[in-house]
Amino acid sequence: MFGREDHARRVDQAHQLRQLMASSGGVPAAKRGHVIAVTSGKGGVGKTLLAANLSIALAARGHRVALFDMDMGLANADIVLGVEVAWTWRDVLAGRRSLDEVIIHGPGGITLVAGASGVSQMANLSEFERHQLIAIAGQAAELNDVVVFDCGAGISHNVVSIASFADTILVVTTPEPTSVTDAYAMIKAFAQEQGRSRYTEAAAMGVLVNLAESRREGRDTYERLAGVAARFLHIPVTDYGYILRDEHVSAAVRQRCPVVLRYPRCSASSCLMASAGRLSRELGRAEEQQSLFYRVMNMFL
Repeated sequence: MFGREDHARRVDQAHQLRQLMASSGGVPAAKRGHVIAVTSGKGGVGKTLLAANLSIALAARGHRVALFDMDMGLANADIVLGVEVAWTWRDVLAGRRSLDEVIIHGPGGITLVAGASGVSQMANLSEFERHQLIAIAGQAAELNDVVVFDCGAGISHNVVSIASFADTILVVTTPEPTSVTDAYAMIKAFAQEQGRSRYTEAAAMGVLVNLAESRREGRDTYERLAGVAARFLHIPVTDYGYILRDEHVSAAVRQRCPVVLRYPRCSASSCLMASAGRLSRELGRAEEQQSLFYRVMNMFL
């Protein structure tokens, strides 16, 4: 995808990662951060907006948070955050820039690594490139309390394989029947992927309902999804709340400012802070799992 010289750089980088793995004795001494993958069955449900605002809301609770835009083909977290980026994951994978060079400071005290937009090659990464991407991101997980992956929508290999390395997979849906159906398809795809995984620890599955007209509608939507998943997939799905439909959200997007910062007292911001609170209380749940860095590096050894 990137040419012979870039491939050589990737192989060399994998070698360096193996050396780092060996020198650290396997698991780095530092406590790893909790990785949250935010995804959706279909586009247009507010996935990126929620990932960005949840990251800021978690930072507001005192966590050190990094947001990684993993929507490789149609990335736009930088637009939601209102920041300018010079380098993206494409430059990291091509060996033109290191991860440290592409990390930028975002609003609300978070850091961001932007994804590429409108680049078809990035939307169809090879298996090696996906593993490399996760290995590099895994290093950053050792330096943050929380790493949020803003993954793409749908059940492509990019989305499912990247999100499956998270501690928590957060599937965003709206109450619309088509969105709920697609959200269930995502949960099923993750369940199948984890069933094939060599790892014993599976990510916790959760649902966040966006654009709910009321608390009742948000709760009913979650219960429908969780009930079907329990009946047919035999997996638990956690309720991470709902976000009420709020005109302040679209206003904040037009102003290229996160809604939790621009309109912190609006109903949507209150819902986002409540969802962040639920996530924050669970950050220690995966404490005994293997390091994400260690799990991914096994693929290179």
